[in-house]
Amino acid sequence: MNYKNIVGVFLVFTTFNVLSQNNSLAVTEIPEELKKSANAVIRSYDVTVDLSSVNKMIVNTKRIITVLNKEGNKSIRAYERYDNNSKIRDIRAIVYDRFGKEIKKIKKNDFKDVSDVDVQTLYSDSRVKYLDYTPIAYPYTVEYISETVNGTTGYLPRYLPINSYFLSVEKSSYTLNYASNLNIRVQEKNTENIGLIREESSGIINYKTNSINAIKPESHSSPLENIIPKILFASNEFYYEGVPAKAENWNELGDWIYQRLLKDVNDLPTSTIAHVKKLVQNESDDIAKARKIYQYVQDKTRYISVQVGIGGWKPFNASDVDRLGYGDCKGLTNYTMALLEAVGVKANYALVHSGSSQQSFDENFAIMQGNHVILNIPLENDENIWLECTSQKSPFGFIGSFTDNRNVLVVSPEGGEIKRTKKYNIGENRQTISGECNIDSNGNIKIDATVLSEGIQYDDKYYLESLEERDLEKHYKERWSYINNISISKMEIINDKEQIKFKEIISFSASNYLNIVEDKMLLNLNVLNRNTYIPDRYRNRKLPLVIRRGFKDFDEVKISIPKGYKVESIPNDKIIETKFGNYKMSLKINGETTLIYKREFTLNDGEFPKEDYSDFRAFYRNVSKSDSAKLILVKK
Repeated sequence: MNYKNIVGVFLVFTTFNVLSQNNSLAVTEIPEELKKSANAVIRSYDVTVDLSSVNKMIVNTKRIITVLNKEGNKSIRAYERYDNNSKIRDIRAIVYDRFGKEIKKIKKNDFKDVSDVDVQTLYSDSRVKYLDYTPIAYPYTVEYISETVNGTTGYLPRYLPINSYFLSVEKSSYTLNYASNLNIRVQEKNTENIGLIREESSGIINYKTNSINAIKPESHSSPLENIIPKILFASNEFYYEGVPAKAENWNELGDWIYQRLLKDVNDLPTSTIAHVKKLVQNESDDIAKARKIYQYVQDKTRYISVQVGIGGWKPFNASDVDRLGYGDCKGLTNYTMALLEAVGVKANYALVHSGSSQQSFDENFAIMQGNHVILNIPLENDENIWLECTSQKSPFGFIGSFTDNRNVLVVSPEGGEIKRTKKYNIGENRQTISGECNIDSNGNIKIDATVLSEGIQYDDKYYLESLEERDLEKHYKERWSYINNISISKMEIINDKEQIKFKEIISFSASNYLNIVEDKMLLNLNVLNRNTYIPDRYRNRKLPLVIRRGFKDFDEVKISIPKGYKVESIPNDKIIETKFGNYKMSLKINGETTLIYKREFTLNDGEFPKEDYSDFRAFYRNVSKSDSAKLILVKK
């Protein structure tokens, strides 16, 4: 080979090597700022949605993600769901080491293929293909490519540049190509600080963004769903499991749901209609009728999930639920609604995002959504009763933290309407403790206490009724974990579902509760409801402070000290007043051997600036300090 050829080969090799470096997936190419607080970094994430017609959607995804540590594995998200109405055309992956060197190719047939159901699902046609890869070292990089085809266009993929905590993004894009005869609506949320670029032309919407730092979770903040940037898309015309629809607002979407999914499924056997009419024949009040019907459903049915085709949204026929004795949330809600209709009580089907995060439907952006169904009974003066029809134990009209205080879509023959479910106010979320604490001369205590819980505090506890005795005893020992050597002698539970009050009657003893030094005993006054929680500290809080649900605690305990002892010193009464809540503690001497300990603790719900968090933490710290107040008993 002559000199010129050698130079030519060298230049070609050098050029190739430079290009390879410019497109390197080596971890060293990630900007240091994006590694901070990150378990994984999305190097690039490109989604293209082709909505070629009202009933055909093709989605192409290419995502390259570097996993920095074991916790980052959950961010790979290399999977696709499919069913009878959606197909996976392509799914594959390539794994690279920390230097960007390819170490493994994963083809479509190498992906795990499993049923996408939970243990409560009776049957479903939904399946999922997912990457099952065990890394040999960290960090490593996964390049994931997929293409899916779907006949359901009611759910256009959202653009979520970032979808989890501890995840940062180098660059990301989303493109929606749509047929000219379709009208696409777009809603942007939380996009102010990510440098989002939007480009739009006829039939094309494109978004791009770069360099998004990882978000760290912070206690007492909004759910991640409400924090991350997201862009929603909806077509005014779409197909759902072969059923055409046209809707640009909630009223029209509700009308479609009623006409296509609900109108023909409220059939009941004549024998059942006759039975429930007889059941309520002595009740003239609609609420009393509804209460009996609800109990009838709870006694007769049980919950089981059904997710097949349009069955993901369309309920079982009421007659099927009546015959089988089971159904999913849709079927049981529709069944209850049909029974109420049979006895002359109006009720409506309501779609909701369930879960403690209180995710709401946006009243200004109608789109197919929700993961649960409950029942709405409208009353006069815009009041409503909400029923959880899947539960065999929930009291009538009680929905608890699972569906409280959020916007839902109520569907009726008149169409759809956004309503807000019940908010349990601070005064409703009460816990009242009354008790007696008897102290003997050896520092042992014997407790007799009654705990009454209402509202969300009822929701926190009514499951205790179904626990075995061993598990219930374990629960109480964990509740009073700051007391050693507990021996429980009585556990009685009274669940008043009519008044929605949960009463616990407990008796226990504990040895050596008081510290004894010579002729003195040291008593921690708060025996039954001591706050030991102090919110985490953040040197540089990023997120607003959110208190989702407030509550009130009232405690009154009579403390009997042993004969031959007297109080040497007594803590001062304590009052703490803040925007986040209030606290009061008092101790009164009643005769020679009796003390009356009283405590009130109120926490206010609401959203506060991030700058208030340190004061909120201080409030809890002061409450905890006061709850640790002690007094000294001394021998006379």
